[in-house]
Amino acid sequence: MAERQRCDWCGHDPLYVDYHDTEWGRPDTDSRTLFEKLILDGFQAGLAWITILRKRPAFRAGFDEFDPEKIARYGEVEISRLLADAGIVRHRGKIEATIGNAKAYLAIEEREGFNRFLWQFYDFKPLQNSWESMADVPAETPISKEISKALKSEGFKFCGPTIVYAFSQACGLVNDHVDGCPQQAECAANADRVNF
Repeated sequence: MAERQRCDWCGHDPLYVDYHDTEWGRPDTDSRTLFEKLILDGFQAGLAWITILRKRPAFRAGFDEFDPEKIARYGEVEISRLLADAGIVRHRGKIEATIGNAKAYLAIEEREGFNRFLWQFYDFKPLQNSWESMADVPAETPISKEISKALKSEGFKFCGPTIVYAFSQACGLVNDHVDGCPQQAECAANADRVNF
């Protein structure tokens, strides 16, 4: 019997393989974790995800472990500090957007919960896809367009439909592990454990 092959996008880099095997596609319902991943996906725009993954520890240190209450209070001192931090992606627009996104997050979290706000688009259950190869996986979907529009209406930036779809895959709102990948079945099994 042939060994089942993981999704080929992670290659053989140990960090990337571990991310694929233990994080990507696993349903996440923690509001703070969802916030962090959405921000990191916004920083990833125009770059390879492995770049962000390698810089994630520095991002966490630089952005106070992605504490939205702290980030929402950032001003020019913190922006200048982050722009001088070679450990992260130094992009003023994305840093300033993160501050605004933290404020938008706090409003949503207080009103209904950021996790519920996002998961409602999938009826609170991960979408199980079946793709022969990553070439078949779309870059965006009607739902990612809808979520993007909703986030923007709340004040979020750097959350276009492609970013939102990549985020949805990463956080397990959709299971896009390809057919035959060992993680496809594991993520599907975890779908029954999603609760709020």
